[in-house]
Amino acid sequence: MAEMKSPTKAEPATPAEAAQGDRHSLLEHSREFLDFFWDIAKPDQETRLRATEKLLEYLRTRPSDSEMKYALKRLITGLGVGREAARPCYSLALAQLLQSFEDIPLCDILDQIQEKYNLQAMNKALMRPILFANLFGVLALFQSGRLVKDKEALMKSVQLLKTLSQHHNHLQVQPVKALVDILSEVPESMFQEILPKVLKGNMKVILRSPKYLELFLLAKQRVPTKLESLMGSVDLFSEDNIPSLVNILKVAAKSVKKEHKLPNVALDLLRLALKENRFELFWKKVLEEGLLKNPSYTSSYMCFRLLGASLPLLSEEQLQLVMRGDLIRHFGENMVTSKPQNLFKIIPEISVYVDTFLEGCQDDPKRQLTMMVAFTTITNQGLPVMPTFWRVTRYLNAEALQSYVAWLRDMFLQPDLDSLVDFSTTNQKKTQDTSLNVPERTVFRLRKWIIHRLVSLVDHLHLEKDEAVIEQIARFCLFHAFFKTKKATPQIPETKQHFSFPLDDRNRGVFVSAFFSLLQTLSVKFRQTPDLAENGKPWTYRLVQLADMLLNHNRNVTSVTSLTTQQRQAWDQMMSTLKELEARSSETRAIAFQHLLLLVGLHIFKSPAESCDVLGDIQTCIKKSMEQNPRRSRSRAKASQEPVWVEVMVEILLSLLAQPSNLMRQVVRSVFGHICPHLTPRGLQLILAVLSPVTNEDEDDNVVVTDTDEKQLQHGEDEDSDNEDNKNSESDVDSEDGEESEEEDRDKDVDPGFRQQLMEVLKAGNALGGVDNEEEEELGDEAMMALDQNLASLFKEQKMRIQARNEEKNKLQKEKKLRRDFQIRVLDLIEVLVTKHPEHPLILELLEPMLNMIQHSIRSKGSTKQEQDLLHKTARIFMHHLCRARRYCHEVGPRAEALHAQVERFVQQAGSQADASVALYYFNASLYLLRVLKGNTNKRHQDSQKLHGADTGPEPKDSEDQTANCLDLDFVTRVYSASLESLLTKRNSSLTVPMFLSLFSRYPVICKNLLPILVQHVAGPSRPRHQAQTCLMLQKTLSARDLRVCFEDPEWEQLITQLLGKATQTLQTLGEAQSKGEHQRELSILELLNTLLRTVNHEKLSVDLTAPLGVLQSKQQKLQQSLQQGNHSSGSNRLYDLYWQAMRMLGVQRPKSEKKNAKDIPSDTQSPVSTKRKKKGFLPETKKRKKRKSEGTTPEKNAASQQDAVTEGAMPAATGKDQHPSTGKKKRKRVKASTPSQVNGITVAKSPAPSNPTLSPSTPAKTPKLQKKKEKLSQVNGATPVSPIEPESKKHHQEALSTKEVIRKSPQSALPKKRARLSLVSRSPSLLQSGVKRRRVASRRVQTP
Repeated sequence: MAEMKSPTKAEPATPAEAAQGDRHSLLEHSREFLDFFWDIAKPDQETRLRATEKLLEYLRTRPSDSEMKYALKRLITGLGVGREAARPCYSLALAQLLQSFEDIPLCDILDQIQEKYNLQAMNKALMRPILFANLFGVLALFQSGRLVKDKEALMKSVQLLKTLSQHHNHLQVQPVKALVDILSEVPESMFQEILPKVLKGNMKVILRSPKYLELFLLAKQRVPTKLESLMGSVDLFSEDNIPSLVNILKVAAKSVKKEHKLPNVALDLLRLALKENRFELFWKKVLEEGLLKNPSYTSSYMCFRLLGASLPLLSEEQLQLVMRGDLIRHFGENMVTSKPQNLFKIIPEISVYVDTFLEGCQDDPKRQLTMMVAFTTITNQGLPVMPTFWRVTRYLNAEALQSYVAWLRDMFLQPDLDSLVDFSTTNQKKTQDTSLNVPERTVFRLRKWIIHRLVSLVDHLHLEKDEAVIEQIARFCLFHAFFKTKKATPQIPETKQHFSFPLDDRNRGVFVSAFFSLLQTLSVKFRQTPDLAENGKPWTYRLVQLADMLLNHNRNVTSVTSLTTQQRQAWDQMMSTLKELEARSSETRAIAFQHLLLLVGLHIFKSPAESCDVLGDIQTCIKKSMEQNPRRSRSRAKASQEPVWVEVMVEILLSLLAQPSNLMRQVVRSVFGHICPHLTPRGLQLILAVLSPVTNEDEDDNVVVTDTDEKQLQHGEDEDSDNEDNKNSESDVDSEDGEESEEEDRDKDVDPGFRQQLMEVLKAGNALGGVDNEEEEELGDEAMMALDQNLASLFKEQKMRIQARNEEKNKLQKEKKLRRDFQIRVLDLIEVLVTKHPEHPLILELLEPMLNMIQHSIRSKGSTKQEQDLLHKTARIFMHHLCRARRYCHEVGPRAEALHAQVERFVQQAGSQADASVALYYFNASLYLLRVLKGNTNKRHQDSQKLHGADTGPEPKDSEDQTANCLDLDFVTRVYSASLESLLTKRNSSLTVPMFLSLFSRYPVICKNLLPILVQHVAGPSRPRHQAQTCLMLQKTLSARDLRVCFEDPEWEQLITQLLGKATQTLQTLGEAQSKGEHQRELSILELLNTLLRTVNHEKLSVDLTAPLGVLQSKQQKLQQSLQQGNHSSGSNRLYDLYWQAMRMLGVQRPKSEKKNAKDIPSDTQSPVSTKRKKKGFLPETKKRKKRKSEGTTPEKNAASQQDAVTEGAMPAATGKDQHPSTGKKKRKRVKASTPSQVNGITVAKSPAPSNPTLSPSTPAKTPKLQKKKEKLSQVNGATPVSPIEPESKKHHQEALSTKEVIRKSPQSALPKKRARLSLVSRSPSLLQSGVKRRRVASRRVQTP
């Protein structure tokens, strides 16, 4: 950073001299200091804040008057810049600066602002920036926190804001708003002094703008005596002022439309009405009868926000007035008819207001209960408008929560419809049948909401703190879902609960579904906090005990679905099995079986017949699984021709997965994870049969819509019919659209048979006249009636036929959807087997079925969500959990031949696929089988040695692992060599390069065996694309360390030599690239050549590099010409860079290309100017200045000399073991070679020093800066560069002398310094750049000859 100069005092100067002094003082500041002001105006907030902090820190650590003055000047200038987004940034920075440096007088800053942006001398063009500059200047003074302490600055600011308020077209109400913010923080005495200057005594002016009214309300709140003496006694809520108040509130609502907040004036009016006991008048006259008479979007939402903000301020009587008035009905109607995006905006805001209210009155449970009941009783034809998942109960204390649950329970049992604030929307009043407005329908809608609300409350409660409430809800749901009261008893409190409206079957079905949802919630909570339940038992067990107690009290309670004797015996047997499992609760398997038994046992009240059979089978399987010797039981089962218990359990779990229950799905996953070690091949086939795409296509009746699904569909239809009343979108337009769509479907389904029948009917009724008949006979009335009846019957039959066809189609679609959902659930079992038991031998049986599923799903191109989910889940399990598993099966000895055949089959199928994505899955499956055959992953470092031993020796002598001996390397090599040949020979192959790169990286010995194929295709008669693929694979593979371990040193050197020869041969035969494939081949060959040369240099191999150097030198002129002519294809820059990378590793340094300048214009004789029309914005060729050069030097001669030097004198450096060519990179350890350069043991003669000297190990590489200077010396003075073999001291001395001479003699030596100085000014503000431009033009004139 530049040094800071001390400020010096100077006499006042003229404006021109002052501007010149500003430009000179600007250059005194550092680049870092000037960058702060650019960053302050950037749109990113973090950048602005960081720049402001750095500026303040800079000024604190380096106090200087000049820099402080410059900072203030720049910030004040920024207040009026043209970019509107930058003005607040400069205002905030100025405020923080004034806050940090309190010795700066505010009056001086305000005077500078007014002097810079004079309101009196502004013209129309600069009016808006000047007005905003003054406004933001006052805001900066206020935000500094010092304005209210400085009386003089405060008075000036108030006067300035009052002047700015007259320019309403540009500033709107922002000056008055700033004035209100300032006066709200000034002391009371100062307020009284300022008030007469800013507030007029005319009430019409006050009621004209929200900000003036807000200023009036502020004065009435802080200095009421002064206000009364100024304006007299004012009744703001009089009948005459109410229309003005309504208009002001409408304007205020529109002003905060984008901010989504409550205007301050509305809340101030509410507080004034409460203070003057005029709340009822304000609420009814201003809000309900004024704003809601013709409500707009902004007015309605302002009223809703005002309702929420007023809740903590109101008494209990006022709450009753607010929560049962027209505004609350309008709120409910808005909740029902609003679009989802608007609904999701208002619900969080109301929730925040209610949370604030409940949090503020936690010591008053009655007030909390009143609020919860008030929002619950806002109903639309019996259905509460608030969502059942409304999370505002977290601030309820225990008493209020208990009371709210009791109120919900009593409202469910005996609904009080008169206490509801019920309403109907406009569309409901128009379109709904009056017969639907019956109490039974209202009670059903209310009860359905209450039961779901009770269940959702459990999700928000804490098990430890609210366990009593949770138990009450669980008992209430269980009892009324499955039991009825015969006679009340004090032992069962639920028997004393009576219904004012009987509980019908629809409510009972809602109860049953809500109860199992409650089980899901309780099981999740118990899994998260298992120690909080009673005696460590899950809630499901406690509810089963409660159900058993209710079954035993058969005199007082009876079940809704009566149980037969066999079903009751199954229940009692289940209870005894639960006790046995409880004794073995230390085993995780017993806990899983217990959870399954409990869940299926509770389903006996829902579907007794099915659950009874499943209970018996589950208990049999549990007893057999708990035996000490499961193999003995399996052998007994085989001897007695009985199915193994695991297979029976798999069938049970599959049947349970067909139920649409998330809780059942989790339980099935848990149980299957414990029975996986005992899984048999037949049990696995039962699972795979469900997932087989061929079976599912042939047998469409495998998964049928069950009774429960039909009931759920019917229940969903009922819910849809209920929700139809709540949607505003169901209007006549929708019905017309529906009729049009039905007509289109009807026309689309017209078949030729129907047309033939229609023609016959018309002919029979003589409705079709003949062609030859000149006069058509008119039909009589009876004939017309008969024809109408025939046509009506025909069209009715056709309509019924179309309806039946559509119903059949919908049924098939539903069955297909259920089948896909069932398959997605069954995939959970496969996922559990693969993730929890990856070493199971049956894992290998999953490969082909999962590949068939993936292949079928990709080929079918299913567009439905279920089919996409099925494909993604199958692919995720296969790739992430199976193929990339760290553990795998180790018992493959007897199946080694079958696995080798499967590897061959997978590779062949991968090569025969039409889609490369499917081929990738098959190829990864073969790699997984290779890993299984290869051995244990724990001996990762010995894998290459084992594979190498398997390759060289006939049989391994050491006693290795069984899996390590299973891999037949010769067989696998033949399989993959065939696939590699197909990749490199076929025109279209589904195999890709990344597949084989993955194979090479995992199995280096297989890669070693496949390298001859790659070497053969480098220079063979292959397609350009195949040769590019070959070079790419070789380039990626040769750099792997694992592959290098597999080779001995002579073999590796022989391979590198062979590849160098092939690459050189291919590069030599290449012509000019005409297609994209040929260009890619050229790039790949050069990249491979670079990799080979890098390997030679790194490992110091004895390889002859004369041939590659000669071929590369022959390519140089062609590459350079194509690059200079500009007719090259895309990527030739990359080709040129690769070429010089290879040349640099061969010891030839890349020449520095001169930048093209506008002065380098060829003469008219060399390139005549085109006679076409000149482009606009470009200088003619004759007007451009010619570049001055020394006599006797031309660009052609320089280029020729450089080319000759490279081609004649450039030879490769020594490539022996002790000495290698320089790569042009910095080394940590510099090796000084004392021996001369050699090529194959022959000393190379020294050549004259070329313009681009050859780099040798004995000479250090020149830096680009030094080489650039030497090029300038050779061009200006005509001197030859220093020879690289001279001593370093002498060379540096000559370089220093020649550089000084050039600085003295050449007129271009001052250009870099001038450019560096001008770059500082180029980033400065535009106000300071005009002088710089003039000075730049003057310097150009001086240089012009």
